[in-house]
Amino acid sequence: MMKYKGYLGEVSYDANAKIFHGDVIGLKDVITFQGTTVKEIEQAFKDSINDYIAWCKKRGEKPEKTFSGNLRIRISPDLHAELSHLAVTQGLSLNSLIIDKLQKK
Repeated sequence: MMKYKGYLGEVSYDANAKIFHGDVIGLKDVITFQGTTVKEIEQAFKDSINDYIAWCKKRGEKPEKTFSGNLRIRISPDLHAELSHLAVTQGLSLNSLIIDKLQKK
């Protein structure tokens, strides 16, 4: 996993073509990059992000961010009630309880 300016890139290697190929993940927009060495793929990743940001600026658009920090999930009403009750008994907000549980994996 690669990270630059808040964007995440995932890289794979094509042994037949002898090239690294990467994609920025978590966006609706498609951003790809490639290189034949680790140094090239790292630079191509940064260049692609910088080009994307410049392209958005030129168009007067706000660049999309990889992850907003908002996660919507659907759970059963019973589980929702159980988690809410647990949060109250621990003196936490439901959001804080869920973050704590997720961080513990």
